[in-house]
Amino acid sequence: MLFLEEKNQSNSVPLLILRGEWTVQHFTSIKKALCSYRGRDVQLSLHAIQALDTVGTQLLLDNFGQEKLQQALHELSSERVAMVDAVIQALSRQEKTTEVSRGSAILHFLEKTGANVVAAWRDFLCWNGFLGMVILALIRSVPHYRKWRVTSLVANLDNSGFQAVPIVMLLCFMVGAVVAFLGATVLENFGAQVFTVHLVTYSFLREFATLLTAILIAGRTASAYTAQLGSMKVNEEIDALKASGVDPLSVLVLPRVLALVIAMPLLTFLGMLAGIIGGMLVASIAMDISIRLFFDIINSSVGVKHFLIGIGKAPFLAIVIAITGCMEGFKVSGSAESVGQHTTTSVVKCIFLVILLDALFALFFMQMGW
Repeated sequence: MLFLEEKNQSNSVPLLILRGEWTVQHFTSIKKALCSYRGRDVQLSLHAIQALDTVGTQLLLDNFGQEKLQQALHELSSERVAMVDAVIQALSRQEKTTEVSRGSAILHFLEKTGANVVAAWRDFLCWNGFLGMVILALIRSVPHYRKWRVTSLVANLDNSGFQAVPIVMLLCFMVGAVVAFLGATVLENFGAQVFTVHLVTYSFLREFATLLTAILIAGRTASAYTAQLGSMKVNEEIDALKASGVDPLSVLVLPRVLALVIAMPLLTFLGMLAGIIGGMLVASIAMDISIRLFFDIINSSVGVKHFLIGIGKAPFLAIVIAITGCMEGFKVSGSAESVGQHTTTSVVKCIFLVILLDALFALFFMQMGW
């Protein structure tokens, strides 16, 4: 079927006569016929078109443009002219929608950023409110020593403290060995390998032991707190406690917080020992620094204040981890999926807050000259 017929004119602009059925059934044939005319300056004639639908109209618009097509519309019937105008309007609306969507993407990004900032601020206020409620529950429970949950405290101390000793000591031991190897490699170029002892000792007493222990506890204990309380929330056990007139904070949260506050300094102390022992073994094997010389250097060069700084940070980090883990557990809604989501959120928040708080402590001690 012939769709296009070209005729020369006196004005040097060829006349392109469109023939046949310009419909979706002949889409492939029409598109091949139009390939040789794309971008050429021609005058259109539509009087010989037998059939025209929206697909044929869009092909004409894509190849010849809106202006040339409208110049030849007078040769079509009023119904076909109305159809062509409808296609032109639809395409123009589509282009405007694309432009608006590009602009709305920026607005959506700004809106989402603002919503995240507001959510973070509300979460901060919620965290402080939950901390205040726990402190109030602690103050109220002090005079009533017969109601202290000693059994729950000891059980949580075992779960969050004693059972975490092997992994904390192993990790600190390995990191201590790595720090000693690194220090020996770098300081060897300056003939100062003996200062590897100072590097390992200072780093573990002030920072590494506390930070590594806190990160491990954040991943291990905070997730356990969130999962335990979240499961109780799903099973409506917390609602049952409230209905019985029992304060869930005193029964569930307070023993967990106190247990972690007690366990964190002990775990940090063991982490310090393990890290220093790891560095000492590397120093004795790789640098011929005897164990006696290692401890003599520590005794003569490292002050007790560095140990106190590292241990002093542990209870604050424990409070952050315990409060965050318990708070996320209370946020769980009535589904198992919510338990998993809040457990993940709890671990991420705890690790972030632990690193942030440790950095603030480091800046504070630096400004104080400690």
